[in-house]
Amino acid sequence: MTARTAKHGFASRPGDPDRWIKSAAEPPRGAAAGTTARLTIDITPELRGRIKVAAFQRGTTVADMLRALLAREFPANDGGAK
Repeated sequence: MTARTAKHGFASRPGDPDRWIKSAAEPPRGAAAGTTARLTIDITPELRGRIKVAAFQRGTTVADMLRALLAREFPANDGGAK
């Protein structure tokens, strides 16, 4: 019987368990302080394309760009009234 050779592909596990399990102190990428909630909206493919191009041109992600836009439009201190 032949011995298996170690293959380290994209799904290989790190040998160090501390690197394998994320710390609870590390927020998820792009997450704001505290908990986050997912928001799903329906938009046209053409609008989606324009949003993606704008985010790329600004050097940011679509999620970060839309979070900033929503935070500007709906600031926490206004009590939700306009």
